[in-house]
Amino acid sequence: MLQLRLAVRLSTALFVVGSTACTPVAVKEAPATASSPAPAAAPAGATLAQFFDNYDAAQLSLSPQGKAYRGIRDADYARWNDVSDEAEVASHKLQQASAAAMRGSFDPKTLNEDEALSFELFNSKAERADRLFAYRDHEYIFDQMNGAQSQLPAFLINIHRVANAAEAQAYIERIRGLGPLLDTLSAQSAERAAKGYAPPKWVYAYVISDIDNLMKPDNAVIEDITAKVGKLDIDAAEKVRLVAAAKAAWVESAGPAYARLQTEMKRQQASAPMVDGVWRMPEGKAYYEALLSNYTTTDMTAAQIHDLGLAEVARIHGEMKTIMKKVGFKGTLPQFFEHLRTSPQYYYDTREAYLADVAAKVKAMEARLPAFFNTLPKAPLKVKAVEAFREKSAGKAFYSSPSPDGSRPGTYYVNLYDLRDMSKTELEALAYHEGVPGHHLQRAVQTELTGLPPFRRFGGFTAYTEGWGLYSEELAKDMGFYTDPYSDFGRLGMELWRACRLVVDTGIHDKRWSREQAIQYLKDNTPNPQGDIEKAIERYIVYPGQATAYMIGKLKIMELRERAQAALGPRFDFKAFHDVVLQSGPVPLDVLDRRVNTWIAHEKDVR
Repeated sequence: MLQLRLAVRLSTALFVVGSTACTPVAVKEAPATASSPAPAAAPAGATLAQFFDNYDAAQLSLSPQGKAYRGIRDADYARWNDVSDEAEVASHKLQQASAAAMRGSFDPKTLNEDEALSFELFNSKAERADRLFAYRDHEYIFDQMNGAQSQLPAFLINIHRVANAAEAQAYIERIRGLGPLLDTLSAQSAERAAKGYAPPKWVYAYVISDIDNLMKPDNAVIEDITAKVGKLDIDAAEKVRLVAAAKAAWVESAGPAYARLQTEMKRQQASAPMVDGVWRMPEGKAYYEALLSNYTTTDMTAAQIHDLGLAEVARIHGEMKTIMKKVGFKGTLPQFFEHLRTSPQYYYDTREAYLADVAAKVKAMEARLPAFFNTLPKAPLKVKAVEAFREKSAGKAFYSSPSPDGSRPGTYYVNLYDLRDMSKTELEALAYHEGVPGHHLQRAVQTELTGLPPFRRFGGFTAYTEGWGLYSEELAKDMGFYTDPYSDFGRLGMELWRACRLVVDTGIHDKRWSREQAIQYLKDNTPNPQGDIEKAIERYIVYPGQATAYMIGKLKIMELRERAQAALGPRFDFKAFHDVVLQSGPVPLDVLDRRVNTWIAHEKDVR
């Protein structure tokens, strides 16, 4: 799973996917949203590429954190994004006005093929964003998956680079800026809760736990800045001063703000709703429909997605029974699930052993990639355990893209909080999904496509991106991996997991299932352990619709590959097919369908 929801959820309020920056600026001074950047209108004679560059510069001017994601360290490097609703409105107006300016300045009929695709994609993104904008208050600011209480410290630890004393000072200013930032978000959360947009009651315990971890004097942020300053080539006295300043900033600003946030979370917890689905919210049904459309890039209804999930679950169960017989298990499929769920031999005893096996699988896969891909990532892949301060609440695994300047690698985060939630049978498929040939290959290649406009290099469509990740799990089998039948069963288990998501996500948010009903469905139909199941259902509850994109995207990519294989026969080339899918960057599924059809027709003509 890509850990990007905060980018989508709070729009420019917290992060813009892909981009942050350097000299200390007073964080208390909010960006001048009242005079937000003008639309990226194209001057006479300007190219479409110049238009998109202008838009990107205007958007980045509203997002200091967005700059940091791209490795930009400038005068905004000490600042947090303006999280006010006024700032979010300004960003939305910038996007919508820019799309209108594009339509008024360029005729897609006069553009070349790639420019016409950029025109179409920018327009599509603006339309999808406009549909969702009316529901921005429906989204949770604080939750266990991507809540600001943990994502803001994670940003400092993982994104804010410290290469000199000035950048250390910028880090300190950001610590100090956490105070007013958290207070603003806390107030927004209270307003949303009063309108009926509070998360379910059980969510608050996770959020409060994260806050408790960060209220310790030597918390993860202080440990991080201390370690980063310790590596600098500066005078020892200056190191002592910087660390002392960081601790003072925490004690005087961030720490008290976290204490106030904790009080507010406990206040909301007392009256929080017991019902899980977003159907309970005002306009909840329309909100969920908009989310499904946005994440899947299709017009599938909740009922259609639910039925597709049931059909896919039945198909995968059939394939699993074949492997079960192959390994000689005597019993039913549910009994085999229970055997895998409860037997110690399918789990690791130490984190070190798990990470060592991941490293070995990734290394073997990297050696095999050139046989199936023409285009390979330049950025290295780093495998990292989720930090202790957020591992209890964080997801099972996720990926963070590399910075385009090469200063930050692509990172596969694996959550090893409870090793009994991380089965040996799933290790391969999970590593291929998050690492290579999955998210790291796709996202790094996308970032490195310098010929594309910034919104295509650093943005995305969930069905494409997560569909590719799930497709990569099955592709690995075509590449000769999963030689152990239990690992192949684990691959099917991961696919089954995504099929079940179609059922439980729509079950919770459309059919009004409870958390307990959804947990029972996964327990009855998957081999996953209880803790894994509970955490997954809790994720789908606070992240409505997103989990449906994986299977829908994967099925489309497989459909297109099979179509190409049938049309081209022995002339089909994996490398060429993968270039068609990857070289465009993320696109909606209907656009991907059109591109593959065009490629098939071309291949038939030239051969």
